[in-house]
Amino acid sequence: MRLLGRLSGKGEEPLPAVSARGGASAAGPGEPRPRSAYLSEIEDAGVGCFWATDAQGALAYFSDSALGMLGEEGAALIGQPLTEIFLPADSDGEAVSARSLNLTLRSHGRIDDQIVRIRLDEENDDNGARVWWKISARPLFGADGQFQGYRGVASDITRDFTHQQMVARQSQYDELTGLANRRRINRRLSAMLASFKSAGRSCALIMLDLDRFKAVNDSMGHPCGDELLKLVAERLRTIIKETGEVGRLGGDEFQIVLPDMDDRGTLGDLAKRIIQLISQPYMLAGRRITIGASAGIAIAPYDGLDAEELTAAADMALYAAKAGGKGMASFFSADLKDAASRGAKLEEELRDALVKGEISLVYQPLVDPREKRLKGLEALMRWEHPEEGPISPTRFIAIAEQSELIVQLGDWALRQACADAAQWPGDKSVAVNISARHFMGADFRKTVASALASSQLPAKRLELEITESIFVGSDERVDQTIASLKRLGVRLAMDDFGTGYSSLGYLKRAPFDKIKIDQSFVRGCTQSGDTNPAIISAIVALAKALDMQTVAEGVEAMDELALVTERGADLVQGYIFSAPLTHDQVIAHFEDGDPIFRPDGPPRHRADRITVLRKIGLIHEDHYYDVILRNISKTGASIEGLGGVPVGEPVVLDLGGGQLVVGTIIHSREGRQGLEFEVPLISDGFGGLVTRHRISPYALAEAGMPLSALDGGSYPFAKVQKLSGRPPKFVQLELNSR
Repeated sequence: MRLLGRLSGKGEEPLPAVSARGGASAAGPGEPRPRSAYLSEIEDAGVGCFWATDAQGALAYFSDSALGMLGEEGAALIGQPLTEIFLPADSDGEAVSARSLNLTLRSHGRIDDQIVRIRLDEENDDNGARVWWKISARPLFGADGQFQGYRGVASDITRDFTHQQMVARQSQYDELTGLANRRRINRRLSAMLASFKSAGRSCALIMLDLDRFKAVNDSMGHPCGDELLKLVAERLRTIIKETGEVGRLGGDEFQIVLPDMDDRGTLGDLAKRIIQLISQPYMLAGRRITIGASAGIAIAPYDGLDAEELTAAADMALYAAKAGGKGMASFFSADLKDAASRGAKLEEELRDALVKGEISLVYQPLVDPREKRLKGLEALMRWEHPEEGPISPTRFIAIAEQSELIVQLGDWALRQACADAAQWPGDKSVAVNISARHFMGADFRKTVASALASSQLPAKRLELEITESIFVGSDERVDQTIASLKRLGVRLAMDDFGTGYSSLGYLKRAPFDKIKIDQSFVRGCTQSGDTNPAIISAIVALAKALDMQTVAEGVEAMDELALVTERGADLVQGYIFSAPLTHDQVIAHFEDGDPIFRPDGPPRHRADRITVLRKIGLIHEDHYYDVILRNISKTGASIEGLGGVPVGEPVVLDLGGGQLVVGTIIHSREGRQGLEFEVPLISDGFGGLVTRHRISPYALAEAGMPLSALDGGSYPFAKVQKLSGRPPKFVQLELNSR
């Protein structure tokens, strides 16, 4: 660094002036050459260039080679603050905070091999137009010790640095979508959780998996599949924006990191919006394509303290969402660990269930709400497990849909439903739900024809209920299958109408005979301010215009029945008229002629209650009691195990895992109480209810409880009962005998 030492001006005579483009005067024969000549030759050789600042930190000098590299814009930088000219960069080539360089400049420290980007006037955002230098400099001080400015050298590293940028980006970003790749997103998540732990902050992780993407990829080819992934990535960027980072893990799996988010209500709404946005149609190769998505959500520190734990938790939640029927978002809970292993075992047991006679069909009536007469029945599958008892159809059908089991079950259901319906007197129809995989099978039309022929059931009495998922993939194949089924004479119904985003287009393409209004529009439709009545009216009007019937699903209360009847629904299906019936019960209803079903149900809709029967805690003042949670809904719960509890008393339920719910006793009798919650619970995405917020493990750790002791939701709220010497106001009853 001798040259740089000379540039500092210590122990040397002043440098001769250097013009913008001219060198120093040449020396005569035998005379020592001036240093400026050597400097000019060094510059001309392309070894480096020189720059200097004044005492105020403004750029005072650029050598000829510097000006040659920057052109006219370089000359315009003279006189500007150095901090506005040299912009620091990190190893990825992105502009970062200038704090480090600015601190060095303010303290008049040395600059060694600092990589900077030159701020040119045009400030073109195209990386190819950017100029990157590596600079070194030493501060110059006068005899009085006063700072006089910097004297520095620079070399242009644009070509090498741009290449490094490209390599760095390839190693951290997905080449197809431009999103962060698995390596980058995991590194960011690990760093974020490590820093958040000391600060007591939260972080949410959403795992996202596309539904029916494989069908598009297989039917339209990988180029279309790649284009679809790009469009999905763009939609994710649109909805996440600056609130988090989106990454693609590979295939059709995505991950979203959301710092400082732990409100499960907000996260659930966000996940639903993501699923809805992804589920809207895409145009690929001139064709309209629809896919779906499922999401699993985990939140640190509640569900995991490091990246590995949190990712595993979100994965389990995603599995639960897909098992719940896809198109859903689920939160992680400690129970999912057991449920995941149990799901794999159930799949094996389901394979043998048909052979062992554990699978059966029941039939739910479809009733004319005005005449109260039976018009048809829908076949519903049931599984009576020899050890566990009844297995929820939502659970085992979702398991079957992950494999060819759904086709085997579908074939059996078709044949059995036709055989049963053939024994019913009159012209009552039977409806059978058909999965997309079953419908798209090469032999599906033959299976339907065979079931009709073997049972001697007239084709017009068979109704096939399908969802819009059948329209993903080959349009021509779907149209051919639908046309062949209509030639057979069977009827078609669109199930779950209104829950998708392209149903109107499908109604135009397919000759449906019936539209089923999804129960999500029926439940709670009479509540004040609910917009579902308008949606029901619109669907009914659309169906009438297309000469199609409508069925309102899931009607359970008298007020719901009155509304869907007034809005014009042709048929009603739900517990208001009848629970599903066995084949023998259906035959019994026909013994007295044309069956009449009288409505019987509560006068008004109330929030669905889930039967629980498990031990939880109740906190009142400074005392902690053990109670049995009998059932729970979004707005309240029923408990037992306490005596002497007055109506109107405020209490707190400890549901476990840091979930505390403030409520008020609204009725109390003989050791049982009913509570109304101050803040409603929300769905966990797979049939349960959870609080929006939880007590942070960090707060408990500050109180002296090690974080490791809180694994699995072990929140020691029972300790509050030891904090007071006052007698409890409630009587703790014996729970074991109940």
